[in-house]
Amino acid sequence: MILPSGHGHQRRPWGADQDRLHRHLLRRPCLLPAGGSLLLAVSGGQDSMVLTTLLQDLQPLHGWRLQLWHGDHGWREESAHQAATLALWARSQGLPLGLDRAEPIPASEAAARRWRYDRLAEAALRLRCSRVITGHTASDRAETVLLNLARGSHLRGLASLGASRPLSRGEGCGQGPGGGAPHLLLVRPLLVFDREDTGRICRERDLPVWHDSSNEDPRFARNRLRAEVIPVLEALHPGASRRISAQAERLERQSEAEAEVLELALEGLLLEGARDRLQRGRLVRLAAASQRRLLQHWLRGWLGRDPGSRTLETLVGRLAGSADPGRLDLAGGWQLHWDRRTLWVRSPDVLHG
Repeated sequence: MILPSGHGHQRRPWGADQDRLHRHLLRRPCLLPAGGSLLLAVSGGQDSMVLTTLLQDLQPLHGWRLQLWHGDHGWREESAHQAATLALWARSQGLPLGLDRAEPIPASEAAARRWRYDRLAEAALRLRCSRVITGHTASDRAETVLLNLARGSHLRGLASLGASRPLSRGEGCGQGPGGGAPHLLLVRPLLVFDREDTGRICRERDLPVWHDSSNEDPRFARNRLRAEVIPVLEALHPGASRRISAQAERLERQSEAEAEVLELALEGLLLEGARDRLQRGRLVRLAAASQRRLLQHWLRGWLGRDPGSRTLETLVGRLAGSADPGRLDLAGGWQLHWDRRTLWVRSPDVLHG
């Protein structure tokens, strides 16, 4: 089977790589809906180049409209030149590419990540794209699992870097459970491939790859893990990264199923159907572990992020220690209040309105 090609895209026989991605998307049709507008985050590294090329291969079958975005953090002297040459390559493929350069230069990995996803969300909304696509692979997911495990993450952290998640400008601003699901999704379709796969595909397709020297900087935890820890695990147990990623996917599915059960359990704690208020008496009669899990799920729906294990421990302890009214400050300017009968949340807008 020969894939039809767009302007500048090399015609390729249908092979195992296209088939693997195609079947993965057919099993999960909500990831990249047919006919949808997709914004691809393209760094120029091997993973994002394979992402772009495989989606171009599958585009005639799925009818997507593809647009590219590249963010320059300004960390490297050569980054502006690389962005310009990447733009030339995109033009040769008939693909529109948007370029953003950070001003000021982000001071940390976390700041760079926030800037990148904010700009991606803005670009996607402006271009009317319902999906932002990144080139994360099973290797990236395995690294994330190991980092979160080392940090003492909750089970949810070990299921992170899943196939999709809501994306909005100002990551973590959150939207209450009654406000509806965000329209914009971040999607990672390459989790069925690992870094060895993408390297091989780049060689087979003779794809240009732009090297990012910051990926070798040992100041960044992920780089040290990738260079020093993963090779040892792979030498001891070949295929370790894929198996760790597969375990994370199983945990993700388990977490999704558990969320449905938690929603049912919360219905019995809500005060007369008000989703922002819980009955304190019914809550504190449960085991402490059940209280933490229910509060974690309920608060995540409002905050748009996990409240954190320390916050939950503090909250459960204070609720059990005294029947008096109280208040706990939460992430993002949110607050949790309680009296003898009820717990309720207050948003930053209400507090500062």
